[in-house]
Amino acid sequence: MKRLLIALLTLCAAPAVAQAQTNTAVGSVASTYAPVRAYVLAAAEQMPEADYGFKPTPEVRSFGQLIGHIANAQFMICSLALGETSPATQNYEQVTAKAALIEALQASNALCDRAYQQSDESAMQTGRLFGQERTRLGMLVLNAAHDFEHYGNIVTYMRLKGMVPPSSQGN
Repeated sequence: MKRLLIALLTLCAAPAVAQAQTNTAVGSVASTYAPVRAYVLAAAEQMPEADYGFKPTPEVRSFGQLIGHIANAQFMICSLALGETSPATQNYEQVTAKAALIEALQASNALCDRAYQQSDESAMQTGRLFGQERTRLGMLVLNAAHDFEHYGNIVTYMRLKGMVPPSSQGN
């Protein structure tokens, strides 16, 4: 009976293991994206609304504009990585309300979550991004790198406001 149960569990798990093995490239990139996705969202939630207009210098984006920029970029890049039209309804870099920016960020995250779940086979299809032919996988790599780039900005803004950024909170 024990052997039968083990055999059944093995058979049930085989498709999931096979799927995971066929998505090793996308899975590797998804594991890079996952922490920055969480850090950016946590930082957006942590920053007080009164500080969404904060700029360390007049020449740079405000904190809110950074969040809007990340949402805009994710809508663009992840929709292209899925071979879809972006569902973005506006330029989120021009939005100033914290709740609306968090909502846009969450919606762009949901889109990217789908993009990072596609198969390696789908991720090898190509499309144009920034005037270059790229694989969808390459687009996902670019998205993760872009998010980390701007999370670095967010960390600086938070430190200047005396806040501990999510990646340093030890949770």
